[in-house]
Amino acid sequence: MPNIKPIETYYNGYRFRSRLEARWAVFFDALGVKYEYEPEGFDLGDGLYYLPDFRVECWGCRGGIGEEPFDLWIEVKSKMTPEDAEKIRRFANFNEDGNDYGPEHPILIVGNIPAHGDSSNSSALGVYDGNGPYPFNYELIDGDYFGAYPAAAGGKFFLWGDDSNYIWNESEVEAAYDKARQARFEHGETPNI
Repeated sequence: MPNIKPIETYYNGYRFRSRLEARWAVFFDALGVKYEYEPEGFDLGDGLYYLPDFRVECWGCRGGIGEEPFDLWIEVKSKMTPEDAEKIRRFANFNEDGNDYGPEHPILIVGNIPAHGDSSNSSALGVYDGNGPYPFNYELIDGDYFGAYPAAAGGKFFLWGDDSNYIWNESEVEAAYDKARQARFEHGETPNI
């Protein structure tokens, strides 16, 4: 079976490693959220290196917008391997002095852009403390073992949970997902945001 590779895609001044990553960038742009793509890599020790896909300022979890943002790392995965999960687990717990305790780096794992009407589907999985090497064995970022999903208000990024009734800007998020799904990059096309 031939090795199928993702198509590098240019968008918004970045060279994304895949169309899926570029579509998530379209999603952030549609919500007015500033992001950095692959801003820095990390040496996790033992010959293990990790380069997260995105960094955004997150203004809160569980539907509330906080006073101070924190750096939230976002990893785009269409398929999770045990090796990927181990890197993410180590990164979530990694701190600069080399001790493996944490959580140190909050990270949200996202997959394919959700289908219309399914903005709270399970393609987004929040990782916070990284307990275990498998992709679905993590305490979720909002601290309650339920899903954590991207949201925004006024250009500020935050997370909502699927256990709540605080999904108050779902229509904006759905519209951003629609733009991301519809984004075309063939023949030099640039998505209309």
